[in-house]
Amino acid sequence: MPENFDYNSTRNKLILSEYGRNVQNMVKYIVALPTKEERNRYAQVVIDLMGFLNPHLRDVADFKHKLWDHLHIISDFQIDVDSPYPKPSTEAIHMKPEPLRYPHQRIKYKHYGKTIELMIEKAKSIDDADRKRHMVQAIANFMKMAYVQWNKDSVADEIILSDLYNLSGGQLKLEENINLNKVEYRSMPHNTNNNQNNRGRTNNQNNQNNRGRTNNNNPRNNNNNNQNRNRNNGGAKKY
Repeated sequence: MPENFDYNSTRNKLILSEYGRNVQNMVKYIVALPTKEERNRYAQVVIDLMGFLNPHLRDVADFKHKLWDHLHIISDFQIDVDSPYPKPSTEAIHMKPEPLRYPHQRIKYKHYGKTIELMIEKAKSIDDADRKRHMVQAIANFMKMAYVQWNKDSVADEIILSDLYNLSGGQLKLEENINLNKVEYRSMPHNTNNNQNNRGRTNNQNNQNNRGRTNNNNPRNNNNNNQNRNRNNGGAKKY
């Protein structure tokens, strides 16, 4: 029994696993070649092999440049060849993006969203009274629609007007006798029952039609068979 077994866990880690271990061993062999002429010749062969193993890279713009960059990465930036493209830097390859900043804003009424608050602030800055009234009414209708979609229930106009007054800090309000757009919550119908009903109806109709056609065709076939028998019997000659 051999003492040392060659397991994947004991091998060197694959730098770019999509090319496989054979390509990585080839690149390692090229790095150890003594002359630059040999390294250039073998590097071109490996570049062609890498493009053959990953044909999807051909859809990428300037895919040859990407293959040469991958060759340098696989060699751990130690290969010395005459590349047609500039050698990538280690800092550019291992650069980490900055963490994404999430907005930490407190929303007073979450079922209305942040957009409503921005719209209310915009309506406050309008000087034209008629235009301001139309915009406030549009905001109230939008608030009613958002409320119904969130709570899945109807809502009185007085609640919407009260919330609008509170969100605007008492600066925006509508007449008490104004009627907002009618909004009702409607649940989505279940298509399963309809499909089952349609299937049942279709099968019943097809069965009824097929049965009717079969029954209608049988008498004709029987009559034809009887006529053929009579003809054969009458036409037979006795000697």
